[in-house]
Amino acid sequence: MANGHQGNRPLSPHLSIYRPQWTSATSIFTRITGNALLVAALLIVWWFVALASGPDAFATADGFITSWFGDLVMFFSVAAIWYHTLAGIRHLIWDSGHMLEVDKSETFGQAMVLAAVLLTIFTVIVL
Repeated sequence: MANGHQGNRPLSPHLSIYRPQWTSATSIFTRITGNALLVAALLIVWWFVALASGPDAFATADGFITSWFGDLVMFFSVAAIWYHTLAGIRHLIWDSGHMLEVDKSETFGQAMVLAAVLLTIFTVIVL
C-alpha cells in the first residue's frame, strides 16, 4: 500500500509549463472530430427515418437539415470527415514506421490540417 507522505519529491509538470505540440493537438482534435461525426450520422439517420415515416416527419427533418444551422453542421461534418480521414492515413504511415521523427511528424500534422481545409473548401464549392 502506498504511503501518503510524498517527502521532498517534486510534483509533475502541469499545464502552466506545458507547450502544446502539433502532434498532441492534432491527436486530440482527431478524437473530437471522430465523436462529432456521430452527430452528423445521427442527423442523417434521422433524415432517412423521417423519409420513411411520412411527409410530415420528412418536412420537419428536411427543414432542420436544410436550415442555416443544419448547413453549418453539415459543413463542419465535411471538414471533420476530411480531417479524420487524413489523420487515419497519418496513423497508418506511423504504424508502418515512417515519419516518427518529431520534426517530420509536426510538419505532417501542419500539412494534414492545411489539406483538410483545402479539401473541405473544394468539396463545398464543387459538390
